[in-house]
Amino acid sequence: MQKTQPSAELNAPLVELIYFNAGGGHRASSMALESAIARADLPWRVQRTNLFEVLDPNARFRQWTGMDPEDVYNKRLARGWTLGLAQELRMLQGMIRFRHSALVQKLRAYWAQNPPAMVVSLVPNFNRAMAEALALACPDVPYVTVMTDLADCPPRFWTEPSTPQLLVAGSPYAVAQARAAGCAAHRVWETSGMLLNEQFYQPVALDRAAECRRLGLDPARPTGLVLFGSEGSKEMVSIARRLSDTQLILACGRNAELAQTLRALPRHAPTAVLDYTREMARYMQVSDFFIGKPGSGSLSEAVQMGLPPIVVRNAWTMPQERYCTEWVRDHGMGLVLPHFKHIAPAVKKLLADLPRYQAATLRIRNDAAAQVPQVLDHILQRALSRSSQPLKVA
Repeated sequence: MQKTQPSAELNAPLVELIYFNAGGGHRASSMALESAIARADLPWRVQRTNLFEVLDPNARFRQWTGMDPEDVYNKRLARGWTLGLAQELRMLQGMIRFRHSALVQKLRAYWAQNPPAMVVSLVPNFNRAMAEALALACPDVPYVTVMTDLADCPPRFWTEPSTPQLLVAGSPYAVAQARAAGCAAHRVWETSGMLLNEQFYQPVALDRAAECRRLGLDPARPTGLVLFGSEGSKEMVSIARRLSDTQLILACGRNAELAQTLRALPRHAPTAVLDYTREMARYMQVSDFFIGKPGSGSLSEAVQMGLPPIVVRNAWTMPQERYCTEWVRDHGMGLVLPHFKHIAPAVKKLLADLPRYQAATLRIRNDAAAQVPQVLDHILQRALSRSSQPLKVA
């Protein structure tokens, strides 16, 4: 359930990072933050904890259903069944509120037995229960939420102003949302983007032409990277068919069935089909543009690597991802379509003006991997300083 940096001193402050596996971005952000803390050389023990393993330590949900709680969501993403998720989100939040007392009781018992020096949440929806439980179990321990979306989806998604929550937001828009929701200005920190893995800041040096040939691609042709997160999407089959004459890298994540379908698909241009990989920055280095859903994580990775994005916004776009399409449009970084049936003329338009779009992506500076550890260190040092002060006697 937990992973702690082995090199840290046992008496160092324990910083616990909370994630779950719904969508993959929250787990990736927790790993990126753990790595960023290590690079910042902060004297902490870092422990990554899957929230659902705390709430369901005996895996009863899996015993009853044959799957983990996150699998329901992930299978819907893989099949593209995202229509109606806004309504389902409100139902989920209602269930969480209904179970609030039980959640607080379980989390309070967990932290009373395993007291940390600071808790950092990288998940939405459960922050009220976690913040209140930690305040009951460990009153002096700060509770920080680091958003893994560029925007909130109020109410009760990321921001919980009635709790002791401290918030780290990756865009001015998210900060404005938090303040509009009632969060005091001194409880909100702004960073310059999403937490990204180290590989997107320090990509490996490679021979692009040689790498293209290794993948069976033509180095002289422009290459599009098609990526729909760690679960892939059946939408990729339609895109591959519509772009039969465009050289593509199709990243299928953990969706082996999708990868098999795409490998069997007749196409007129060189094509590389990827299974799950931890080297996405490598494949972005040999790509010229990005096609995918407007998720904050993969979209931020593409922009960091200078890839102009083509994304879609329509009724199937998940609520927390809709602002990302505005982010793309407002910065002139790429194209926002109403549907991927328009993808062929969109690619033609993008390639006709590719240097301008690429220059727009390079104007976006994301230093969140350096900024978030600094914010957390400031919060923790302030908390430790307060806890070390002698009690005043009236």
